[in-house]
Amino acid sequence: MGTAWCISALSAYLTSSTEYLLSLPPASLCQLYFILASCGVLAVAAAPATARPLLLNYGARKSGAQDADNGREESPDRRPGPFVRLVATVTSWGQIPHSWFITFYVSYIASSLFWLLQYLTRGSVLQTIATRQAESAEPSMSGGQVALVWTAMLVQACRRLYEHLAVFNPSTSKMWVVHWLLGESFYLCTSVAVWVDGPDPILRGQLRLADTPLALTWKRCAALLLAVAAWISQYRCHKHLAGLKKYSLPSMGMFRSLVCPHYTAECILYLSLAVCAAPEGRLYNKTLLCALAFVAVNLGVTAGETRRWYVSRFGPESVAGKWNMVPWIF
Repeated sequence: MGTAWCISALSAYLTSSTEYLLSLPPASLCQLYFILASCGVLAVAAAPATARPLLLNYGARKSGAQDADNGREESPDRRPGPFVRLVATVTSWGQIPHSWFITFYVSYIASSLFWLLQYLTRGSVLQTIATRQAESAEPSMSGGQVALVWTAMLVQACRRLYEHLAVFNPSTSKMWVVHWLLGESFYLCTSVAVWVDGPDPILRGQLRLADTPLALTWKRCAALLLAVAAWISQYRCHKHLAGLKKYSLPSMGMFRSLVCPHYTAECILYLSLAVCAAPEGRLYNKTLLCALAFVAVNLGVTAGETRRWYVSRFGPESVAGKWNMVPWIF
């Protein structure tokens, strides 16, 4: 009786939750994804310090930690407890190459081109999403704004793909498959977020790059210039990191004052897109601001782990006087 009641209650809850989610406008669904994903990252970051590296570290930090552990004899008082052993076992499943990061940008480019094809052919998937969003009566981006932000994010993904092919060195390090799934879902959702708040010009077939100058107010011009500066800065940071000797300390340019300036640049890029995509009368685009929140949380947690890794490997003086990611704040 009790079991049947629990199953019935759970079924009713799932049904009502599904109906509620289906009633939300597409932009709200994107915002909800970014918020829930941010909460998930924060929940993992709140794990005990002994388990946190197992859940968060990947790439150089993971390989570097493993190299150090392989050369260290474990003493009885340093043996991990049951919870840490459980986390270690779970995270050991589904280890995939860190080089799979490249699939994020391939997926974004493929998704962006899919939506472009849907627009050009009046595809039913794009039309359905745009119609649902238009029914919400939320302010819409102009056609020039949609074309501008869509193109800017596509160029960013193409540049990151180029970096993985031509700049970064091949890596044999691993990452947990959950990290990969989170990244894939983020980029797939972002491929929708860049246009979902512009249903009116999409439905009218008014997306043209030639119209972007009409959308460039002084505010959007300033945001676009800031995005270009961040774009160049991030490329230089990645170029410097790629040229470092294995597990050495970056020290050029913005690395002198920030632990992860390439993360700073990433946040600035999304902030600029949120401003450029703001509907008329709005300061920012809510959907892309939620995407920025996820990027800031995810990279902020990673920057904190990077700082701890630098301290453990190079000593506290290696990061003394440096901010993690945001000058004067974090």
